[in-house]
Amino acid sequence: MIISIASGKGGTGKTTVATNLALSVQGDVQLLDCDVEEPNAHLFLMPSFEEKTTVYTPVPEVDEEKCSRCGACAEICQFKAIVVIAETVLTFEQLCHSCGGCMAVCPEKAITEKGRELGVIEKGKAHGIEFVHGKLRVGEAMAPPLIRKVREHARSSALTIIDAPPGTSCPVVASMRGADFVVLVTEPTPFGLHDLMLAVGAVKILGIPFGIVINRCDTGDPGVKNYAGREGIDILMEIPFDRRIAEAYSRGDLLVKEMPGWKDSFAGLFNRIKELDARR
Repeated sequence: MIISIASGKGGTGKTTVATNLALSVQGDVQLLDCDVEEPNAHLFLMPSFEEKTTVYTPVPEVDEEKCSRCGACAEICQFKAIVVIAETVLTFEQLCHSCGGCMAVCPEKAITEKGRELGVIEKGKAHGIEFVHGKLRVGEAMAPPLIRKVREHARSSALTIIDAPPGTSCPVVASMRGADFVVLVTEPTPFGLHDLMLAVGAVKILGIPFGIVINRCDTGDPGVKNYAGREGIDILMEIPFDRRIAEAYSRGDLLVKEMPGWKDSFAGLFNRIKELDARR
């Protein structure tokens, strides 16, 4: 089973839910941190890393001597990553989506591929679970290819928990696509409700079952609960605004380690997810 933990905005407690859920489930569990632009699950789990792999994506390289400047490559590229200007062929690697179309249509076979570094993937263990995360290279704009590489480490024999990036953009979709269930973590504020509604829209388009976890549930306003009631969305869990929880987070401590009673709560969250998934 693959469970993606997502949120419409940052700072809602998404990583808190992902890490503590991973430590509360019995059996073969792995946590994949797909927030490759700002991964932070490792700060709480403190894994011992065993592998580090540099990830590359293919981008075009043009042999000027073979090129006839026909412009077929520029015509097929919808992102303008390769253009022909007079007698010059220019490539813009940062815009390339690595589809290989330019190479396929080149009549002169003048285009080959070279690798452009996206970032690194680190793999290790922590508290008995397998941990994998990606770190996007500074200045790199294309997060989805690296996210897909992180997700290739998912094993069908394990419960895979994905810590997705915040928001509803392409990296989030790459982290949620193909999941069996999505947990949307939100907070009871007007901003939280607004971004939750955007996230719900994205999950519905993908056709993935989902539910809500409300963090700091006893603050703010009832807007999120009212919205969930109107839309028939399951509230899977509520986490109160508790000074002890905030202090544990600020120290980088895991909630289920500092306050063991929460382990049963997160185990209950997993059981609730299984129940809803079984209804599909």
